[in-house]
Amino acid sequence: MYAKTVIIGNLGDDPKVKYTPDGRNLAEFDVAVSRKTKDGEEHTTWYAVTAWAKLGESCAKYLAKGRLVLAEGEVSASAWVGQDGKAKAKLQLTARDVRFLGGKEHAEQMALGGEEGELPF
Repeated sequence: MYAKTVIIGNLGDDPKVKYTPDGRNLAEFDVAVSRKTKDGEEHTTWYAVTAWAKLGESCAKYLAKGRLVLAEGEVSASAWVGQDGKAKAKLQLTARDVRFLGGKEHAEQMALGGEEGELPF
């Protein structure tokens, strides 16, 4: 079986680069996906996106807060009770593909993805 999720939204902050204990790198960033309901209200869903290896390096290099992106990958959800006693939840998307949309500073749209660590060009 296979499931994939595609989101288009804006970065909530600059990507943060991290390294695993075995030296693998990743970039983490939050993406806000907004939509309007039938009654005109705007609803925003936040996704915590993780991009590994070269895909993560490119995301860290070219993405910044507010940038419009398309991210595709597998989604997981987690829930917990915070220190304040309130229920919390998080949607995590592990990216297989990230496309940089919009932004005049990078006029050519950069498309990344494929197998982990590979670029399509």
